[in-house]
Amino acid sequence: MLKEIVIAFQSFEEANRFIREHKMYKWIIIPGIIYTLLFIAAMILFADSANGAVTWLSQQLRIEPWLEKERSPFLSFIFVMTGIMLRLVLFLFYFSLFKYLILIIGSPVFAYLSEKTEAIIENREHSFNWKQLLPDAIRGTKLALRNAGWQTVYMVALILLCLFPVAGWIAPVIAVIIECYYYGFAMLDYGLAKNDFSVPKSIFYSGKHKGLSIGNGIVFYLMHIVVVFAPAFAIIAANLSVIKVKND
Repeated sequence: MLKEIVIAFQSFEEANRFIREHKMYKWIIIPGIIYTLLFIAAMILFADSANGAVTWLSQQLRIEPWLEKERSPFLSFIFVMTGIMLRLVLFLFYFSLFKYLILIIGSPVFAYLSEKTEAIIENREHSFNWKQLLPDAIRGTKLALRNAGWQTVYMVALILLCLFPVAGWIAPVIAVIIECYYYGFAMLDYGLAKNDFSVPKSIFYSGKHKGLSIGNGIVFYLMHIVVVFAPAFAIIAANLSVIKVKND
């Protein structure tokens, strides 16, 4: 799996060269600006919502009055850390829902980018064909809904785990790994679809090559330092990853 994570990381550097060489900047900048504006608005909403949810739960359980009564620095530390972990997992859960919304709305663009990337690699002409693009966009939407359902189940379990002091502190790490896997999987599927993989076969492939999915997702998250580049880079890098593994 480590080798596949390295391949996914290398594919982002290759995607950078690929975009420069083939002058695909408009497919980076325009969708990227839209994504950035939605991302900023969503993060403000998510941060406020996660904080409000934890505050409400604390008030319902009357944790603060109990801690004031106990006057124990150790207990206070434990519950402060538990609150932080719960906020982080809730924030990641909200972000995952935002991510799937983007995957659904942007599925036609992602499908087009995937098709264009493959056409350039195979040195063949590529023109916009809605009839060819629509099935890939529908497939991407269905897969996003399927992954959203499974990830929601896992995230709810992690939210419950956060309620257990100390044991729940590992929950944000698990949540990030799950996030990376499912996002990377969604990006990889566009490339797998071009190789005639059915959805069940794509699910099996991604499960067998978890490193590719996780690596793609990790770099996607790291690219939020320059958030405008994240989505388009991810889809191009995922296609390059699939081609590299297939050739190996």
